[in-house]
Amino acid sequence: MLSHETQTAQPTTGHQLPQVTEPRNPGMALDMDWVRSLQANTSAVERRAAGLPARRSVKKQHQAAWLLRAVTCIDLTTLSGDDTEDRVARLCAKARQPVAQSVLDTLGMPGITTGAVCVYHEMIPAAVRALQGTGIPVAAVSTGFPAGLSPLHLRIAEIDESVKAGAAEIDIVISRRHVLSGNWQALYDEMCAFRAACGEAHVKAILATGELGSLRNVARASLICMMAGADFIKTSTGKESVNATLPVTLVMIRAIRDYHLRTGFRVGYKPAGGISKAKDAITYLAMMKEELGDRWLQPDLFRFGASSLLNDIERQLEHHVTGNYSASYRHPTS
Repeated sequence: MLSHETQTAQPTTGHQLPQVTEPRNPGMALDMDWVRSLQANTSAVERRAAGLPARRSVKKQHQAAWLLRAVTCIDLTTLSGDDTEDRVARLCAKARQPVAQSVLDTLGMPGITTGAVCVYHEMIPAAVRALQGTGIPVAAVSTGFPAGLSPLHLRIAEIDESVKAGAAEIDIVISRRHVLSGNWQALYDEMCAFRAACGEAHVKAILATGELGSLRNVARASLICMMAGADFIKTSTGKESVNATLPVTLVMIRAIRDYHLRTGFRVGYKPAGGISKAKDAITYLAMMKEELGDRWLQPDLFRFGASSLLNDIERQLEHHVTGNYSASYRHPTS
């Protein structure tokens, strides 16, 4: 069972744009001694990750509270070739009212929103218009997403254009080849350039962990991106064959913990892809609480990159309120 504090935690306020009250991660000089010292005991990591879902369970009103918290941490996303302004407008309407008001009223909750809306560059203006006055940030994928193989100057220009268009958050993709070849200086320099181009917009560094070859590479890439000033580190684009997993999450958030302990700066975490069930969301939140503490359960430091997750959370919340499961088609995201 979870601790008493976890079980009784109840969301008490509506969610708007997170008010960050601590300094943004400025980055630091590349410390290769620290990078090379990082190792990952794969069997131990997998054992710890495998045990968490069985040992951490919440029920009834405590489960509802955790699921509502998960909703506030979702980056509601549409990244399809057939995206239209109308689809984005519908997605933004869902971000503004992600859970039926009747359910929230029964639970005694005020209105909540999702953490952000994430779109391609061309859809930024439509999202900004639809979210005006809500405090919900628009995030844009950038830097040649999802492969990240376009020329560097074009990737930097893409960031600049998205920031000008109104994106408050930029999800960049790193060059996987730098990790696979051990060219850590190149990865650091690239990430520094991306951070500089973002300006005041917060930057999420997508590692595409399923393509990095080993958990040790995941740990080292995580640390380098934080050294270069990443505000978040993120598992995946959602387009890889392997996306977010609990072992990868454990490695990445322990890198975040080590970075915080050494520098005093907090970096956010975003698992993306493959998280579609409410019970999985609770498992990820439980891991964040156990490894990093309550501060990392807020949307300025934790996000889910998983739009389909909202559908299942809504069904679970409705079951909690009515005793019946609704059909999935009753909870479209766009």
